[in-house]
Amino acid sequence: MATHEIVTDPNLLTVLDASHDARDQALKLVDQIAALNASLEGAAPEAQQEISKQQKLLITNLAQLRGLHRAAHFGARQTKSQTSEARQEVDRLHLQLQNLYYEQRHLQGEIAACESYDHTYQHLPLVPLEEFLAAKPECADADENTLMIARIEHERSEREALEAKRMELLKRKQKLIADNKKRKDDLANLDKELEKFIDAAKPIQKLFEKNV
Repeated sequence: MATHEIVTDPNLLTVLDASHDARDQALKLVDQIAALNASLEGAAPEAQQEISKQQKLLITNLAQLRGLHRAAHFGARQTKSQTSEARQEVDRLHLQLQNLYYEQRHLQGEIAACESYDHTYQHLPLVPLEEFLAAKPECADADENTLMIARIEHERSEREALEAKRMELLKRKQKLIADNKKRKDDLANLDKELEKFIDAAKPIQKLFEKNV
């Protein structure tokens, strides 16, 4: 796989291109020096000038390469820092997502527990639905929750009415008991008065018996 297929960053590609150019130029310069050294006639002034020119150009390219390398190094350091910050943000979001997931599971468990809870109102001895709707036809189109609340409220009012009647009957009973007790006391007092009257009349009765 070619290097350009692996490296896609524009800054790094510039560094690679500059390094390839510097390498090619260095190899060319080495070949020129080697050819000059192998020449039996000695170094021509033109050849030496060309080599000197190529050396200066190579030094310039190497300086440019070092600058590009330094810039790429700083860029890589900055990219690494940005990557670290992005990774931290991803980790934070992932942790937040996990917390939301656990909270969702907890809420789903709470909802399931509420839905399966054996509520007391489900066991109330309410009047049959048909009888309730016959008494309250305005509740026929109500939803299940509203209908249950209305049935419970109806049951409460009915029980309060029955309790009021029970208390009224209890008061009447207590009054009747008090009246009966008073009548018993009156009869007991009357019996005592009669006994006193009979005892007081006994001497008169004996006197009549003697005269007879």
